Amino acid sequence: MESTTQSTVEIRVTGYGHPDAQRLSAEVQEEYVRRYGEGDLTAMHPDHFEPPAGLFLIAYLEGEPVASGGWRAKKADPHGLRDGDAELKRMFVVPSARGRGLARALLRRLEETAALAGHTRVVLETGTEQPEAIALYASEGYADIQKFGIYREHPQSVCMGKALPASPVRA
Repeated sequence: MESTTQSTVEIRVTGYGHPDAQRLSAEVQEEYVRRYGEGDLTAMHPDHFEPPAGLFLIAYLEGEPVASGGWRAKKADPHGLRDGDAELKRMFVVPSARGRGLARALLRRLEETAALAGHTRVVLETGTEQPEAIALYASEGYADIQKFGIYREHPQSVCMGKALPASPVRA
């Protein structure tokens, strides 16, 4: 368990198919509609986030699910993705829990688990209407990379990446 701003936070591996994950994913889609006029159309499936292909986490604050995020393994493609990349998806903190360091704690745990799984870089796609997300990622060492994914031609798309430290080989 971790402590942020005098509250107890527990970060659990749940899988993307978990009811709390689905509820938070629906909330993030609503956020995208408010900010961009439509939800994220990227193909998502619970299998994408099952080890070893990926991982999905939920942060619980005083027992309530308030933040989510996951990574899924990617393969090299013509648009800049590389073998060894882990793509962040569905990073979200409910409005009532923002400003407590939950996104940063979740991001760091996702990076740690991706490195332990042998990934060498974390990549993500966000957008210009999410300046707080861009600021968080930049403050954690993410930099602009070649655009990838279904929104790579969209002017509001922002793609970022961060090299992960080499992790000891797991037995």
